[in-house]
Amino acid sequence: MRTGETLLELVRGGGARSLFVVGTGKNVGKTVAMRAIAAAASARGLTVGLTSTGRDGEAIDAADSLAKPRLFLQPGCVVATARNLLPEHPASEMLDVTGWPSASGSICFARVRRAGYFEIAGPPTASAIRECVDRFFSYGCDQAIVDGAQDRVAALAGGGDAVIVATGAASARTIEDAVDDIRALVLRLGVPACDPQKPMLKITGALTASRAAQLVSAREERQIVVRDPTQIAMHGKALLGMRGRLDVRCERPLRVVAATIASIGRDRYFEPRAFADAVAQATGLPTFDVYAGTMVRAA
Repeated sequence: MRTGETLLELVRGGGARSLFVVGTGKNVGKTVAMRAIAAAASARGLTVGLTSTGRDGEAIDAADSLAKPRLFLQPGCVVATARNLLPEHPASEMLDVTGWPSASGSICFARVRRAGYFEIAGPPTASAIRECVDRFFSYGCDQAIVDGAQDRVAALAGGGDAVIVATGAASARTIEDAVDDIRALVLRLGVPACDPQKPMLKITGALTASRAAQLVSAREERQIVVRDPTQIAMHGKALLGMRGRLDVRCERPLRVVAATIASIGRDRYFEPRAFADAVAQATGLPTFDVYAGTMVRAA
């Protein structure tokens, strides 16, 4: 099965032109998923724009000196990355240099002119990421893809964008822990839109675990409304424990379309089919093994 093509269908089938790939931790297959989707889009003749809230595509991880998946891009792709990370050979055309700073130079936009390996490290703030996605479309991109962090999803909230969530053996000790992590992440990012016809209590700022506990103790039955899913400042078991006790909604919802798994971590291994099945059952999402090229759905 061609996972990149199937994931692209899920994203574009709902009308989303921009995609955010979010992981439960490092080294869980986000870059591999992004690379597969970008390749599928390019093969279809779509122009792709790519950026990252971290750093992707480098051969060696700067944190632990271990190998990382490379990012091979086709001609026509547009990247938003740090100026000093662009290849020195004439493989790209500079489109613009912004005033957004980074540790590797100002963020710039460049169009790939020769297929090759690229590193991307994009804007440092959520607002700049939103502007970055909009700029991709101004450069003629048909599909924008952001390899992102959970706290930057607010940049896309409410814009009709799609989200893919990723988890893997590198971010949890057991399959059960990994499943709990991604179930909580999906619950958080998939918070539904508020119903304006029903009573609500709007939360200014973050909905913390302590604030949620107070509302539960007060037997609050109104909708608890936050601006967007990133305003829910709870993760893992704390977030799962709130489920069913409060009717949490948001003003700017996201659309989570799929989950991916990476069954091999640097210190452990999960049986791939059992892992995929467990994630699919816990999230209700089509779940892709981006390394094996397989997909399972919840029964």
